[in-house]
Amino acid sequence: MPELIINGPGGRIEARYHHESQADSPIALILHPHPQFGGTMNNQVVYSLYHTFAARGFSVLRFNFRGVGRSQGVWDGGPGELADAASALDWLQLVKPDAKTCWIAGVSFGTWIAMQLLMRRPEVDGFICVAPPSNLYDFSFLAPCPSSGLMINGDKDRVVPTASVAEMSAKVKVQKGIKITHEVVPGANHFFENKTEEMATIVGSYVDERMVQFEKDRARDKERERERERERQRQRELERAESQSAPAAAADDGDDE
Repeated sequence: MPELIINGPGGRIEARYHHESQADSPIALILHPHPQFGGTMNNQVVYSLYHTFAARGFSVLRFNFRGVGRSQGVWDGGPGELADAASALDWLQLVKPDAKTCWIAGVSFGTWIAMQLLMRRPEVDGFICVAPPSNLYDFSFLAPCPSSGLMINGDKDRVVPTASVAEMSAKVKVQKGIKITHEVVPGANHFFENKTEEMATIVGSYVDERMVQFEKDRARDKERERERERERQRQRELERAESQSAPAAAADDGDDE
């Protein structure tokens, strides 16, 4: 888990990175809770998400928003933090240009930034929103949501009621074939105190299921591409045979005369 400094739009960005040596390993970016309420990349839920993805072969990046820890800059109320997240994802994609899939995850305030980044980056294939503050921030920009993902919260959350998250999950418009899953952790509060293992288990199971389907879809797409190539090859051979028979036919016509 090496320490890392990334050049961001507001100055230096402090980060931690887990690297997988496999060239096409999937990648995941983790965004922390509200900087003005103690949120950092070392938050226990962020840390748990980081290791949940790492345990599944992902190359994973978590970082401090501007003004947090050793990251330079000052709190910007959203736009600057979104720019930080975009720079972090840029760095991750430069390091892993052949990643077979890209995920983004956020915790509380971090989910609001993550979903805005999702709408701007079509390469993001999946998302995890932990305790999304749907009653505090406007998520109506998810219209439609371009990727399937998981929204998870605790039923003892006094900051974001379960009903609010459930309503957002149900009302968010999605593209065809996209599904938003909502899960609730019994007994968990907004910070998942003493419930991070339960949260990680649900997230891990969801990611496992999605990755199995991803591999099936990728295998199917590869087989379709191979079939298309075989068809193109048959067409080329047919055209070659026709072109070779044309001069012979012309010669036969000349002999008749």
